[in-house]
Amino acid sequence: MFNAEFWVAVAFVIFIALMLYLGLHRSIFDALDQRSARIKAELDEALRLKEEAQKLLAEYQRRHQEAEAEAEGIIGSARSEAERVAAEAKAKMEDFVARRTRMAETKIAQAEAQALADVRAAAAEAAVAAAEKILAESAKGKVADDLIAQGIRDVKAKLN
Repeated sequence: MFNAEFWVAVAFVIFIALMLYLGLHRSIFDALDQRSARIKAELDEALRLKEEAQKLLAEYQRRHQEAEAEAEGIIGSARSEAERVAAEAKAKMEDFVARRTRMAETKIAQAEAQALADVRAAAAEAAVAAAEKILAESAKGKVADDLIAQGIRDVKAKLN
């Protein structure tokens, strides 16, 4: 008449009635409520930490972008400075070459002038010597000596 399922059902009803009588259901509900509150607090804390981490990530990304922009600015200014220095060096080199060319041309002109002066002096001395020899052979006596001396002075004065 009474099978095992019946006795399990009776035991279950007695167990539930005993729990209600002793008030265990309140302590179980309180424990579950406390656990639910603790889990909710942990979820709220996790959410707060997630938001804080996202703010930090955004801040670091902003700083990273600022650092990249600053690095680009530094690179740009370094490039322009390098170009300016290169242009300045080129201008100085061209000026140096021009100065050296002018100095060389001046030295060449001086050498030409000196050579021309040396040639004129040699020609004058040769002319004086030739005139002296011709006059010495053609004129004789004191008049010849005066004439030769006067001619030599005139030739030297005119050639130099």
